[in-house]
Amino acid sequence: MIKKIDSPSFKLLFDVYHIQIMNGDVIRRLRQYRDILGHVHVAGNPGRNEIGDDQEICYKAVMEALIEIGYEGYVGQEFLPTGNPLESLARAVTICDV
Repeated sequence: MIKKIDSPSFKLLFDVYHIQIMNGDVIRRLRQYRDILGHVHVAGNPGRNEIGDDQEICYKAVMEALIEIGYEGYVGQEFLPTGNPLESLARAVTICDV
């Protein structure tokens, strides 16, 4: 549908958490949809909490893939913090800063 509409104002919201729990193979899918990406959301898996280096999704690799495909948009931190929200966000930004 996005390609049919062919508008710069209508793009794909790529939610890394949901891609992982529904289909997996996040990086391959980023490459597959590179031409229609409009925004990216991230959250920890399992649980949709803070992202971390000890979880199912390797966000360093995901961020490197975004750079590789030329994505220049924002990455939204869309997680449910289990602790201090500002500390959780600061850790997430550090993890995503490649």
